[in-house]
Amino acid sequence: MIERYTRPEMDRIWEAENRYAKWLEVEIAACEAMAEEGLIPEDALENIKKGAGFSVERILEIEEETKHDIIAFLTNVAENVGPDSRYIHLGLTSSDILDTSFALLLKEAMGLIIQDVERFMDILKHKAQEHKYTVMIGRSHGIHAEPITFGLKLAVWYSEMLRNLQRLKDALQVISYGKLSGAVGTFANVSPRIELLACEKLGLKPAQISTQIVQRDRHAHYFSTLAILAGTLEKIAVEIRHLQRTEVLEAEEAFSKGQKGSSAMPHKKNPIGCENISGLARLVRSNSLAAMENMALWHERDISHSSVERVIGPDSTILVDFMLNRMTRIIRDLVVHPERMSENLKKTKGLIFSQQILVKLAEKGIDRQEAYVMVQRNAMRVWESGQEFKQLIMEDDEIGAYLSNKEIDDVFDLDYHLKYVDEIYERVFEVDTALP
Repeated sequence: MIERYTRPEMDRIWEAENRYAKWLEVEIAACEAMAEEGLIPEDALENIKKGAGFSVERILEIEEETKHDIIAFLTNVAENVGPDSRYIHLGLTSSDILDTSFALLLKEAMGLIIQDVERFMDILKHKAQEHKYTVMIGRSHGIHAEPITFGLKLAVWYSEMLRNLQRLKDALQVISYGKLSGAVGTFANVSPRIELLACEKLGLKPAQISTQIVQRDRHAHYFSTLAILAGTLEKIAVEIRHLQRTEVLEAEEAFSKGQKGSSAMPHKKNPIGCENISGLARLVRSNSLAAMENMALWHERDISHSSVERVIGPDSTILVDFMLNRMTRIIRDLVVHPERMSENLKKTKGLIFSQQILVKLAEKGIDRQEAYVMVQRNAMRVWESGQEFKQLIMEDDEIGAYLSNKEIDDVFDLDYHLKYVDEIYERVFEVDTALP
């Protein structure tokens, strides 16, 4: 299932080949910076750049003996470079390489996620325009409230995704920091100038201050941002699941030819894509908690965060990529039933216009609580008898003393609820660079 929705580019980011390539990229950048500062001979740098390479299989073979991944990596690179390998990793510690390369990986992954979000927002915007005036019932507490349009529901999702997009861009900036400050962050063996030059070559900024590691509040920010995005996707998924319920059936996931909904019941069409997204959101949220737990480490660094990040780095980014691509397809192919929306709109026999009757009576000078009692007694009769609310209102002599039949007729007009749709759309779609 994952393979069909996750982008191959995202998978490749977290493959061992790319991870080691990022390690090498950091080591080469450090060597180039040192050469610029006269700490490494130019011919040695050329030999390093020409010969530096690695074999995943060989690294794993060496690691079986050393029980240390960075040492295994450096040993393999040295086998390819020769004597000039003595300049590689000069004055550095493992976390200089691990943290700086992890920033490169997270930055690369976030770039793809931002692309996913922008593509999803385009689909949401198109769908919202298509259903701008597709009238349906709005619900609160799961109960019919007042009319809205399906387009407005989609516009709410778009607006929230706009905020997600901004958060993702912020998280991208926060995570794009590296460090080459040594074992406890004092630059004892490598100067701040080397760190600055190397980070610039890598497209990163140097951390203002670090210990042996880049501080993990940056990573907590990153993974929490992914969790919020996952929460939005779950919110959309839950809504679609509700709309697909048999009793509602106002919208549903597309059901392809040959698809089966149940091994036992041939009639079933289930919202499995959205249910899948709801489940995966729980994993992304739990990973963000793990990232927050990583913030409190012993003194200048312990290693308890490392094992966590080896899991949550690939897992959260791959899962979010998967969720975005799946939800994009769900919205793009969503089957909408305007006729069912219209049917459901009428199920409460006009009760959805009760507030307008209340407002009209208040405008006539009646005390609001007194007006509320007058409207509510008729509303309760609708629930009990199934009669039309409008007819009961017209037959109520006390209400009739204040409102004419024409005024009551005017209240039961759907256009009353749609008069600001254009203005709302302008706020959301035409000024969508201004975050609320």
